[in-house]
Amino acid sequence: MAGRVCAIFARMRDNEAPDRRSPRVEILGELQGEVMVYEPMIITDISRTGARIETSFPLRINSLHDFRLVLDGRSIIVKGRIVHAHVCDVEDRSTIYRAGIEFIQPSARVAEAIVEFVDEIVSRRSHT
Repeated sequence: MAGRVCAIFARMRDNEAPDRRSPRVEILGELQGEVMVYEPMIITDISRTGARIETSFPLRINSLHDFRLVLDGRSIIVKGRIVHAHVCDVEDRSTIYRAGIEFIQPSARVAEAIVEFVDEIVSRRSHT
């Protein structure tokens, strides 16, 4: 029902938009897709090959995701596979999920940024 209502409103809106740069083609039946949404996460540890994160939402084991990391002010995006996931903590109205990520074929630039970040942390800690 909701899909039909959305389709009716979309047709009404499209018919009223003569300035559209290219015509849309109505899908008869269903066309599946996915949406990528960036949500906040906490990175609890990181290595050259992966990381452990905490989120407010569950991640499915073996699913692939793009992760945006800010390493010493340097923003990178790395693809990762969820290798393990579980509920970490349950409070009144929130649940915290913990997941392990394996970085999947990072580009040379991304791999270098991660290695430099990890090496810098290790170096700082060994001097204290």
